[in-house]
Amino acid sequence: MPVKIAPLHDRVVVRRLDENEIAKGGIIIPDTAKEKPQEGEVIAAGAGRIDEKGKHIPLDVKPGDRILFGKYTGNDITLNNEQLLILREDDILATLSGMAKTATNKK
Repeated sequence: MPVKIAPLHDRVVVRRLDENEIAKGGIIIPDTAKEKPQEGEVIAAGAGRIDEKGKHIPLDVKPGDRILFGKYTGNDITLNNEQLLILREDDILATLSGMAKTATNKK
């Protein structure tokens, strides 16, 4: 039975989106030499944070959103044999418009 994850407060769970594995010149780059992608798809989001006055502030991102995040942000985890990243909403730099890449439409 797969484990489900529900991030707390202002945290989101992100699946990194793979970039092309072949350079423009046709050179295949080994996994050990690649940088981790800084683009991902939100797969789960917390309920939001509570401000100093006790007011609930919902997140600006939701599952399915395609985002850009900082190179050294978040915590890497492995869940159901999948590499994921948990980060705070503050670590998200931007959202990208258009359809997010998913494991089913990458070929």
